[in-house]
Amino acid sequence: MLSPDKLTPRIDPSRDTGNEADFIDFDKLIAIVRRQWRIVAVCAFVFAILGVVYVLTAVPVYTAETKVLIDRSDNQMINQLAAFGQLDDDEGTVLSQVELLKSDTIAYAVVDKLKLVDDPVFTAQKNSLFSVATLKSLLNFRSWFADDVAVAPDPEMKRRWAAETVAGNIDVERVGKSYVLDVTYTSQSPDLAREIAAAIADVYLVDKLNSKYEATRRAGEWLQERIEELRQQALDTDLAVQKFRSEHGLVEAGSGTLLSEQQLSELNTQLIKAQAETAQAEAKYTRIKSIIDARQTDAIVTDVLDSSISNDLRKKYLEASKLEAEIEARLGPDHVQAVRLRAEMAEYERLMFDELNRIAESYQSELTVAQSREKSLRDSVDKATGVAATAGETQVQLRELERTRDTYKNLYQSFLARYQEAIQQQSFPITAARIITTAETPTKPSAPKRSLVIAFAMFLGCAFGSGIGAFREFRDRFFRTGDDVRDMLDVESLGVMPLIENNVEDPTLVDPGNPRSIARGGKTTTYVEEHPLSAFAETLRSAKIAIDISASDQRCKVIGMVSSLPGEGKSTTAINFAKLLAMQGARCLLIDGDMRNPGATRAIGRHAEAGLLEAIVDNRPLKDLILLDPRTKLAFLPTVARYRVPHSSELLASRGMDQLLEIARQSFDYIIVDLPPLAPVVDARAINPKLDAVVFVIEWGKTSRKVVQSTLLSEPDLYSKCVGAILTKVDPAQMKLYRTFGSSEYYYKRYSRYYTES
Repeated sequence: MLSPDKLTPRIDPSRDTGNEADFIDFDKLIAIVRRQWRIVAVCAFVFAILGVVYVLTAVPVYTAETKVLIDRSDNQMINQLAAFGQLDDDEGTVLSQVELLKSDTIAYAVVDKLKLVDDPVFTAQKNSLFSVATLKSLLNFRSWFADDVAVAPDPEMKRRWAAETVAGNIDVERVGKSYVLDVTYTSQSPDLAREIAAAIADVYLVDKLNSKYEATRRAGEWLQERIEELRQQALDTDLAVQKFRSEHGLVEAGSGTLLSEQQLSELNTQLIKAQAETAQAEAKYTRIKSIIDARQTDAIVTDVLDSSISNDLRKKYLEASKLEAEIEARLGPDHVQAVRLRAEMAEYERLMFDELNRIAESYQSELTVAQSREKSLRDSVDKATGVAATAGETQVQLRELERTRDTYKNLYQSFLARYQEAIQQQSFPITAARIITTAETPTKPSAPKRSLVIAFAMFLGCAFGSGIGAFREFRDRFFRTGDDVRDMLDVESLGVMPLIENNVEDPTLVDPGNPRSIARGGKTTTYVEEHPLSAFAETLRSAKIAIDISASDQRCKVIGMVSSLPGEGKSTTAINFAKLLAMQGARCLLIDGDMRNPGATRAIGRHAEAGLLEAIVDNRPLKDLILLDPRTKLAFLPTVARYRVPHSSELLASRGMDQLLEIARQSFDYIIVDLPPLAPVVDARAINPKLDAVVFVIEWGKTSRKVVQSTLLSEPDLYSKCVGAILTKVDPAQMKLYRTFGSSEYYYKRYSRYYTES
């Protein structure tokens, strides 16, 4: 008897089939490392080689350093008189000076001061193999096909290139929270690096001095007269806005939107909806009209499907057509009954098209109403568009007046505040910065740092390899261990069966003196005979014990061998399992129940002339159809499929199959039924009520966990009889990589001595 927990499916549909866990499983992590370490090592090695190549081809560069202090004097008089050059005690001020040092203004000034355009050391700098400049030159396809004269830079382009080079090699950082700026410049020449770093600091001080002086000189000349002009302009533009709004009646509906615009938007929304309804009605009418014109009796229309009259007429038409075809095939097309049925079919067809015409008239009425509503809305939209267009043209002028008003108002307020400052203070031509560390010639290259580059390359390689390994593990959706079977399917793992190459004997080899004997078959069908103490045989013994415990009250046990997909080793497992039972002295019958693809028959009974089909359909005696194995005394009932059997499920569920199993139960202790796979056909579901137990076969590393789980969920009755699952075609060399500490596979070496046959 089955336990109560087997009466309902035990699989949780919401269970994730991935490799995620609620906590870090170090055993699984170690197993993953064992499987993927080669990929990580190869990637690390490749990236290390790239790092070495980069180090060997990289041009060494030198970095010169100078420090500038943004000086904040305590002289109160100077602070009060420094109008535009005064520095506020905040973060933004210091960061602004950092950006000034990196600006093109400083770069151009340095180029002009040191005449870098004509400096051969500066212009003859080399680029590394992996540098950005080298990559840009390679990707500059225009230079590949241009003439030398066309690509030759003019003096202004040379100056721009020199300034970009200087700006690109400048680095400015703030030292802690102080007002000290660390200015560095990197170059392939140590002397040139020192000269440019010193020039940057000098040019920065001069630029600050000149900017303060120019700003102070210009401020006092035109501020006062400009303020009066702006005040009058702000007043005039404000009056113009108010006058224009009142003259043109520009009423706002809220949020800056005119009332006419809001009405137009609502009408447009209604028009779009009406157009969609018209298009839908027209499509429905066109479709049914084309069906009526083409006289299509098999066309699908929604309202026709919902009409009971049309469905009844169609059903009668199909029944008459089927009966007419049968009579015409048996008695000829001119038979009176065939002629009468064709007349009935013509009448049914006429009635069906009358119903279609009625539906078409309703569709045409809906189309007319939708077109009328669309036309009405279109007229309203055209009228509202005209009003909105007039208001829009007027509003453009209003917005222009408002922008002018706001501009003059803001300018007036800004200049008035600036003027109040100017009359109280006056700038002095002093600079608020000074050099505190002069640039010196560097003695060691600053880049590349060889050990760091190689270490970083190896780190990137390991990260890249780890990503590939993680992706491979994430994509591994197959059964690998017995724990996977228990976790994903909630059934017992009966063991694993290694992959066996079938290259020993001819599957059709039969004893000439006994044509009723089972063919010798290949190595896969005789493995349990030749290796009775192997792990292969032990897995089958585990399945036998599980079956005996599950169906202990049955004198004869009918066991079904099933799988999810074809080619998972189900037939091989069934043959070897049946031979194992026979070798242990049990009376065992193996039935090839796969009528569409009889794999067991091809393996050991290809020479048979009759079998399961004859026993069910023709009621032939079982003893006249079975084949016997002279070595193991196994009885085998083959399936001789001389043609495709479309109703195999009905045969397996038929009364003839019941009688066959009832007769077999009287003579055998075990009946093994090799059933078709679950996913493509329903044969296993049809014979399920006749089974006492089911053994599920899963191909190792090939069958998706999601496929197996979904097929079992769709067969709850069959799943309740499943005593366990067997992993077949296991690769032992790969299997050991999936063993984790504490699993049964982990201790395989310790108990493998029990599987030796010497």
